[in-house]
This record gives sequence, C-alpha cells and structure tokens, in this order.
Amino acid sequence: MNITRGFTGRTRVSDPGLPPGQYDAGDDWPVLSAEVTPELTYADWSLRVGGLVEEERTWTWEQAHALPASVYEGDIHCVTSWSKFGVRFKGVSVDTFLDTVRPVPSATHVVAYSYTGYTTNLPLADLTGGRAWIAWEYDGQPLPPEHGGPARLLVPHLYFWKSAKWISGLELLDHDEPGFWERNGYHARGNPWEEQRYSGD
Repeated sequence: MNITRGFTGRTRVSDPGLPPGQYDAGDDWPVLSAEVTPELTYADWSLRVGGLVEEERTWTWEQAHALPASVYEGDIHCVTSWSKFGVRFKGVSVDTFLDTVRPVPSATHVVAYSYTGYTTNLPLADLTGGRAWIAWEYDGQPLPPEHGGPARLLVPHLYFWKSAKWISGLELLDHDEPGFWERNGYHARGNPWEEQRYSGD
C-alpha cells in the first residue's frame, strides 16, 4: 500500500502556509454539491476510463478494489474558502487505472464524469505522478454519500470542485473541454496556491 503525505507540519491558526483567502475548517467538513445526492449501491458503481487510450476499460466495484490500494494523507481546499488539514483518504491511484488503459501520446486533458451528470476538466498532468485517486474511504470508514460515496475523484492539490463526487468515468482528450463549474465562471485549473477561483484569476 502506498501512502502519499500531503501538506504536513502546519499549525491550525494563522498558518502562513494556508492558501490565500482560505480558513481552517477544523473538524468541520462542509457538504457542498451542485446536484442532489444520488442513491448508489456498490453493485451500481463502476468506473469507465476511455477516450484517447489504447484500450478502454470499465472496472466494477470488486475489480477496482482488487487493485493495489493507495492512501492520501494531507490537506484539502475548497473554493468556498475552507481548508481541512490532516485528512486521510484510501482508494486507488489514478495512475493505476491509466497504466491499464495506456493513454496515447496526443492525450493532454481529461473530463471527469459523475453519475449525476456533473463534469469537471483537468490537465492529464494533474492526474498523474501520484497526485490523484479514486477514493472510497475517509478516515478509515466508507466514504459517506454526501461526500461522494461510494467513490469520488480526489485531486487534493487543486480546489475541491475538481475532485468530482460520485465518479463514473474519465475521458481522455487532446484538448481542454470545460466542465460544469468551468462553464459557469470558475477557473479552468483551480490551483489554490495561486487563488485560481474564477475565470480570469
């Protein structure tokens, strides 16, 4: 099992390492969604990875759980200004799924799809190199539905709207294709350290 440690060694008050415009949410984890929380069972869930790949593939819940587990320990940051320190998610690295489908050289971007129809766009580079996960546990427990369970995309180095809840698929493209919030005024990339909240930031 791989454990990736994120932003560690930070204090909880007046932290000079907190991204600009953020506050420490402490023990709170606000529930924010653009859609109604779907009712998904483990049997309902699967993950498709396709587009510009050599071999499109779909994993069931059982097949995904048979892959090598990976853990992220670190911080997360929401565009609505809260940050949460010392979180722990478990799932499988996106690298593992991509290694199976083998992206073609022209693939540069990804659209992540949710069961609700929500989408968000990311550069492929933001999902590789141990920087992103398909996560189904939080703090040792199954990920709650209101926070994206059964499984969500986790991209902790970007604002959390990029970590699509109720993830159902990843589509690799040769161009950037804006997702739901990006079409509605949010930044294309969403780097909290550069305060990329809205288009034009």
